Amino acid sequence: MKTFALLRNRWLAFLHDLIWVPLALALAYWLRFNLEAIPAEYVHSLLVCVLAALPVHAVVFWFFGLYRGIWRYASLPDLLRIIKAVAVAALLSFVLVFIWQRLVNVPRSVLLLYPVILIIGLAGPRLLYRWLKDRKLDFSAEERTRALIIGAGRAGELLVRDLLKGGPYHPVAFLDDALAKQGQEIHGIPVAGRLEDLERVLERFDVGVVLLAMPSAPRKLIRSTVEACQAAGIPCRTLPSVADLADGKVEVSSLRQVEIEDLLGRDVVMIHNSAAEQLVAGRTVLVTGAGGSIGSELCRQIAANGPTRLILLDHGEYNLYRIDRELGDAEAVLGDIRAETRMRWLFETFRPEIVFNAAAYKHVPLVEANPVEGVKVNVLGTCGLADLAVEHGVRRFVQISTDKAVNPTNVMGASKRAAEIYCQNLDKRTPRTAFITTRFGNVLGSAGSVVPLFRQQIENGGPVTVTHPEITRYFMTIPEAVSLILQAASLGNGGEIFVLDMGEPIRIVDLAEQMIRLSGLEPGRDIEIEFTGLRPGEKLYEELFHEAEPLVGTAHPKLMLSGSRELDWAEVQALMARLETACASRDLTRLYAELKGMVPEFSSDHGAARPDHISLH
Repeated sequence: MKTFALLRNRWLAFLHDLIWVPLALALAYWLRFNLEAIPAEYVHSLLVCVLAALPVHAVVFWFFGLYRGIWRYASLPDLLRIIKAVAVAALLSFVLVFIWQRLVNVPRSVLLLYPVILIIGLAGPRLLYRWLKDRKLDFSAEERTRALIIGAGRAGELLVRDLLKGGPYHPVAFLDDALAKQGQEIHGIPVAGRLEDLERVLERFDVGVVLLAMPSAPRKLIRSTVEACQAAGIPCRTLPSVADLADGKVEVSSLRQVEIEDLLGRDVVMIHNSAAEQLVAGRTVLVTGAGGSIGSELCRQIAANGPTRLILLDHGEYNLYRIDRELGDAEAVLGDIRAETRMRWLFETFRPEIVFNAAAYKHVPLVEANPVEGVKVNVLGTCGLADLAVEHGVRRFVQISTDKAVNPTNVMGASKRAAEIYCQNLDKRTPRTAFITTRFGNVLGSAGSVVPLFRQQIENGGPVTVTHPEITRYFMTIPEAVSLILQAASLGNGGEIFVLDMGEPIRIVDLAEQMIRLSGLEPGRDIEIEFTGLRPGEKLYEELFHEAEPLVGTAHPKLMLSGSRELDWAEVQALMARLETACASRDLTRLYAELKGMVPEFSSDHGAARPDHISLH
């Protein structure tokens, strides 16, 4: 049935266009004679023109594909196709008439009037049909939600074009800060003011929803706009980022709820220069912890820069399976960085040139409850991996660290700081392998982040649990963190600790309140916030660098360099040996003492804890 309807519509359009051929010729003659009756001696030439033009136009119209387009979506390319077809057909027709009867009694003005009239006759009904279709739901506009579009750029224009075809939203106005657009209209929808006029425009146009069409807008601007809409009780929807709209489609279906990542994430600086590409292109790259939040995004961005071979290492089977299936063209290796035999096999088999070590135990309370396992992975596993990298001539070893390594109050932070110190000191003794460390705070959307926890608690009706009213954390998006890791890896020469610019710290209670409001609920009324007290090893605020560490800027605005701490290498090796012995005996008293020996600023309440395990509760 659909095929029949399509063929029927094409033949009807074809018939419509052929009818316009004699009609346009007749109108051209009629205009030539000042809208009076065509003299009898010219009627014969008119008939000759019609007989010559009909078959020529039929063939040319079909050849130029006038019936591939759908009238419902008639646009500028269709108009250009009509102009070309009419120009060619008219020229051939008049050449045929000239051969036939030397253009006897064919007024020269007709040669110009006829193509113009025919173009209007063919294009006019098509554009009128689309205009009527686009506005067919205007009669039921009251049943649709009146929408204010923020952003009158390309994305806004494409969005309003799609909205005019129908759907749940009826566009009533634009807001845009560009002075040149004030008072203008886009597809009949007025630009009613600037963003500062939001409150006034919401009331003036009786707006029911605000649609953010600013995929590349600064986060601060998005945040202030969303907060203003929340204050007015108006829901917000947004288009995805520019990267997510890479296919160029901006449709109603692209709109989604504003997420906390849209508000807290900063303006991402993705890798567009040649440095990162030169770092991994044509090389064998190993990513440990490849199934984790940071590890998997590292794999995605590295794969996009053309490595010869990408090796994915993880001890979690399901996470490794997911990233391997997503990438499709990588080597997935199950293994634990603590297993020296397995790691030696991996280095001997694949000979990686660059290693990104994202494998770690990162959850503070769990590592605090299981300190031996945390030290085994974060210190012994990392340092063993670093030794193998040196032994097998790896060019660069990039250690992924954390802000919790600064003045640590928990085993997770102290273990990551110990790994930083080891890699920095090892770098000075291995000119062939450059050890580069990157340090940053929390990432939005990671498996251990508070964001998915809060989201789940809100979905369950609350309460949302926050440990302390004044607790703060740094946040950035996973893609931004990874892009900066790659940038640091390409800039580093060895021995550096790159500190990622995390912006301003966020109060966790503010984060919880914002997420509740984004869900259309009110904190304290619909969803309660409950304070549970600081967990073992948890600090009120995190630091990105030690006060004794000199901080130096770099060529990249979002990367800083932290100072290094040099230790006697024999002392480092002795500390590592004693730490390994403490882990083997599961003697926590000794474990904490040795950790503090390597990280003097480490402070903990568990120095005299019983062996093997500490309770979370």
